[in-house]
This record gives sequence, C-alpha cells and structure tokens, in this order.
Amino acid sequence: MAKIEEVKAMVEAGKAKLVPGLVQEALDEGSAAKDILQAMVGSMGVVGDKFSTGEIFVPEMLMAAKAMAKGVDVLKPLMAGDTSNSLGTCIIGTVAGDLHDIGKNLVSMMIESAGFTVVDLGVDVPHEKWVEAIKGNQNVTLVACSGLLTTTMPALKEAVQTVKASGLTGFKVLVGGAPVTQQFADEINADGFAPDAGSAAVKAAELVKSL
Repeated sequence: MAKIEEVKAMVEAGKAKLVPGLVQEALDEGSAAKDILQAMVGSMGVVGDKFSTGEIFVPEMLMAAKAMAKGVDVLKPLMAGDTSNSLGTCIIGTVAGDLHDIGKNLVSMMIESAGFTVVDLGVDVPHEKWVEAIKGNQNVTLVACSGLLTTTMPALKEAVQTVKASGLTGFKVLVGGAPVTQQFADEINADGFAPDAGSAAVKAAELVKSL
C-alpha cells in the first residue's frame, strides 16, 4: 500500500499519533503536499458520510479531525509559500440566538484543514457582525453560517440575506446545522449547504474554486 493510502486509512481511523510520521513518509516517497492534503480531505468526506448514516458518532469524528489536523501541521510549512493551495479566508459562526458550537467547531477544524484561514466569530453572532467581519478581513472567500435550532432558522435566513444585501462580493455563503436542508438553503439564497462537518470541507473547497 502506498504511504498516501496509509495516511488516508489512519486519518479515517483517527490515529492522530501515527498520521504525522506517515505524512512525512509519503512526502519522502515523492507524494506532493497538495495530493496528501486532498487524500486527507477525502478521508474526512468518508468520515462525514459514516457520521451521517450513524455508523460513527461525534467522538470518532473529532478523533479523525484531530488526526487530519496533525497531518496538516506537517504539510503547512511546505504549502505556506504556495498560494495555489490557500483557499482564502473563511468567516464562520453560529447565528444570532443560537449558542451551539460543537458542530461549528468541527466544521471550523475541517475547513481549516482543507486550506482556509478561519476567522471564528463564535456563537450568537448578530447579523451586522458578519458584514463587519467580511470588511475587516482580507481575501474572504467563504462565509459559513451555522444554525442548530429550528427556532433560529429565521436568524440564519436573516444572516444570509444581510450578507447578500451588503453589496460585498468575492465570496460564497455556506449554511448548515441540524434543521437545515438543501431546500431551505435554496430558499434563503445560500450558495451551498452541507449536512455535516466532513462534507462541509469538501463543499467549501468546491464553492470557492468556482469563484
């Protein structure tokens, strides 16, 4: 088995202690940093699918995300000078009235691992704060809004509409959270929807590449 395949398998298994060494071995074997990163993002997609179907739960998901983060630490110095691997800045937060952050934190870890610089606004983020954050940070390519309660879905809608009406451009809006569906994302004019953290990283990269 090629080292890059071992990296994928160990990220999926959440083996954080083994991943950095394997990433280094894959590099020594001649694999490109961006290919190793892509392989790890693919693993997290698999983890996300397993999470969606109830095969694994939050602890396993966190272990896989931690394993990936350890692998990314090895790759970061190699990719620092290569702006083609940087996907820009992602502004992330949980919308006004919602204090849930486990899902958001998971997505934040995953999106950062995929190559974004993450600016986390935290929870209960007022609508105008999203716009301030886009104006206050460089190269914002993604705004990720999370809502975990049915009662905060109107706040999610308002956050997306405020951002869209701001006149600012150059970024895509991604939404997610337990009650959120693709249909709701379409209704509120979001650019993308992700049902879980694994698919959020994949969707985020996809959206930004279409900018």
